[in-house]
Amino acid sequence: MEPVSRKGTRMKVVVVGLGYVGTVTAACLASGGHDVWGVDIDPAKVDDLNRGRSPVAEPGLDAMVARAVADGALHATSSCAQALDQAEISLVCVGTPSTPRGATDLSYLRRAVAEIAAALRTAERAPGGHSVVIRSTVPPGTVDEIVAPALAEILGEAAEPTGVAMCPEFLREGCGIADFYAPPLLVAGTSDARVATSVRRLFAFLDQPVQLVDVRIAEALKYACNAFHATKVAFTNEVARLFRLLDVDSRQVMSLFCEDQVLNISPSYLRPGFAFGGSCLPKDLRSLLHLARVSGADLPLLAATLATNELTVSDVVDRVVASGARTVALFGLSFKMNTDDLRESPYVEVAERLIGKGFEVRIYDQVVNPARLVGANLRYVESKLPHLSRLLAREPADVLAGADVAIVSATSPPVLDALRARPPRRLIDLCGQLGAELEALPGYEGIGW
Repeated sequence: MEPVSRKGTRMKVVVVGLGYVGTVTAACLASGGHDVWGVDIDPAKVDDLNRGRSPVAEPGLDAMVARAVADGALHATSSCAQALDQAEISLVCVGTPSTPRGATDLSYLRRAVAEIAAALRTAERAPGGHSVVIRSTVPPGTVDEIVAPALAEILGEAAEPTGVAMCPEFLREGCGIADFYAPPLLVAGTSDARVATSVRRLFAFLDQPVQLVDVRIAEALKYACNAFHATKVAFTNEVARLFRLLDVDSRQVMSLFCEDQVLNISPSYLRPGFAFGGSCLPKDLRSLLHLARVSGADLPLLAATLATNELTVSDVVDRVVASGARTVALFGLSFKMNTDDLRESPYVEVAERLIGKGFEVRIYDQVVNPARLVGANLRYVESKLPHLSRLLAREPADVLAGADVAIVSATSPPVLDALRARPPRRLIDLCGQLGAELEALPGYEGIGW
């Protein structure tokens, strides 16, 4: 059940950037009782949201957006100036992708902050001033050295009632709404008491206290979390790769491993499976490693995490090549089930490599719809799989027809039913959750068991 806003906490909020983080944040804040304006330079995203549709695929988000738009609590525009009139707080949720050398590309953030500052010069100010809160993942020092100076330079003397903060998000794609309403942490990095009060009011309906910390602590926190998540995935897959050769079912090992919640922390990310990917873990690891290089620090474990993740991808491709197969059925393309986010998906990487080696690849993903892909997500898949529409099938059975091998990461009922009805000669399980019947097939093999 969605929380109900407390009386007296309604604010006018601007969310800049309508990707996954921005859209989930905007919809949840609107559902929590705030008047929320989403801003994006992509007219397709703005149009989608104003029509009551989420511009990104996320379970439950379409319905939440539709309700919020119908209630007049959620709006979208391409104009910062229109959105910022009387707004008390703006949340910057734009992408911070990797540069070719692994640094964090802050160009979208710089542009967003400049547009906010330019709009604030002419916008009608809220009585208590305005707070600019960075929610994008940025290196420590970004708010103090880039955001605050940019606001001061553009606003000039009008900058005084404008404060800044860093408020990292902990939203996992596929369960972003639940994570928003029950975040593991609610942190605001700021030294401005007025901004701290605004952030507390913004999240008051969550009934979870906001922890106030130094802005650099808040910036560094998200990197520490994502680096650890990536390391857990890579560690689990690395030991699974060894245990498989020793005839050990790594799933049972890690299930027992996770029972120790005193020393081994928690079961999240500690399940043998396929490589990590998505819009956060890979690029945040690269960013952290770049920061280490320019700072003169040596981080061999985190550097090896990227290398071992690559070995997980290569292992699957090598198995298919060695099998003598020519036609491959790939079930699951986005980096995570129940989303359409293809950015740095290891399944996209597998498809691209197999196609490059001359294999015929057919793909089924019940969420991915090329017609609805936008922004960085669309640009990424176009660079990797430019003919995606021709590779996708509407039904799982169409993918299996004539396939020599099936690579399976999706566990939706239609996929499992199709695999049972027409068992492939060889099945490579990347998730370990297909069930005993499919695991008993003669051609079954697990990725790490």
